[in-house]
Amino acid sequence: MNPETKAKLMGVSAATLCTALFKRGLRNQFIQDVRPLNANLPNMVGEAFTLRYIPAREDLNPITVFQDRAHPQRKAVETCPPGAVMVIDSRKDARAASAGAILVTRLMVRGCAGVVTDGGFRDSPEIAELGFPAYHHRPSAPTNLTLHQALDIDVPIGCGDVAVFPGDVMVGDKEGVVVIPAKIADEVANEAHEMTAFEDFVTEEVRKGRSILGLYPPTDPKSTEDFNAWRRERRR
Repeated sequence: MNPETKAKLMGVSAATLCTALFKRGLRNQFIQDVRPLNANLPNMVGEAFTLRYIPAREDLNPITVFQDRAHPQRKAVETCPPGAVMVIDSRKDARAASAGAILVTRLMVRGCAGVVTDGGFRDSPEIAELGFPAYHHRPSAPTNLTLHQALDIDVPIGCGDVAVFPGDVMVGDKEGVVVIPAKIADEVANEAHEMTAFEDFVTEEVRKGRSILGLYPPTDPKSTEDFNAWRRERRR
């Protein structure tokens, strides 16, 4: 990822990104029903590395499968590239865990940027204390083997009703996670960065008592003049 793009995405919100994506015709890029375990962390930004689960079949998914070093879940944890976000398709089923604190700790130690599942994590209190971006639907104690069978890594998946392709740019903030198609990540980051500056200006003006009419959006020419002066003063 372009380092400038990453730096800009670290400073923008999921809401602003959704608006920038909507302007490009992309309406469904916010992963549904997924929230941060620790909302006090900086933004999560990284390219998607995916893991796909299917419903478990008991004769193929006993606990002994973890003895196989090539087991897709274990392999995914050991091959997710540094700087990438591991994104797990758990079929929006949090009745069994997508992973636990040990595997998430391994991702953190290997230098990954975060982990996202539309299911649940076990050991969620421990994960929340790691200082590592992790997003899920809700806590889930049972092992994934009871309901989920790991099948594929680094393939297109669905996560929280959003299509995620390997290499897509994942951005998580205190509200949730947005998926940005890789080919437009630079331009979306640039626009969101500019939008954030304008929205910060608008917020200051509204707090002073100014009406949003003519200000947001800036249909009044004076709003644009005031914004440009605000940017010069704050060097933004």
